[in-house]
Amino acid sequence: MDEKTIYGMEDCLPNEDDAFFSGMVVVLKPEALSGERHGVRQLFFCTQGADGIQDAANWPVSAVSLVNGECVRYRRGELLGLLKPELLPDRARLQLSQIRPLDSEIPKEPEFFGYCFLPDGRYASGVPLANDLEVREYIDIQSRYQHRLMICDREDCCVFEMRDGKLIFPTREAPDAQRQEPDNGMELKL
Repeated sequence: MDEKTIYGMEDCLPNEDDAFFSGMVVVLKPEALSGERHGVRQLFFCTQGADGIQDAANWPVSAVSLVNGECVRYRRGELLGLLKPELLPDRARLQLSQIRPLDSEIPKEPEFFGYCFLPDGRYASGVPLANDLEVREYIDIQSRYQHRLMICDREDCCVFEMRDGKLIFPTREAPDAQRQEPDNGMELKL
């Protein structure tokens, strides 16, 4: 996806003033940025906000820049809205792919790694995930924005894959087929 020079209301999903922004990509109003910094610099992943509160224009919102990963704070009134997922540029998708589940620490011995791929196959390094809960949260964060999402276990075996919002692996048939085959010493991980 090409980067726009400036994002406006037409690039945002229709929403209400009390919409939930946490866990979503938001667009910052151009005037909230210093200097001539527009385009992808307007895009942030909202980590915490005044969700569900009407008249919350002055409430603080915590976010992560999708340019450099810097943690920032803005006021809710400085946000235009939620970016339409299909408008997220590739550079921002790669930065977003590195965001771990909210309120979690990087595990010393991760059970899983999350990977997100662009349509041309490019991807950033794997994101360490401690357990099944973090895997679910990572999938929830990434699935609406990424072309391809893959979760691998610590032995680097794929345990989950999604492309364009459709589940690729495991298929619904895989567990049934595994149950019908004789035990060959291999274990299917889901």
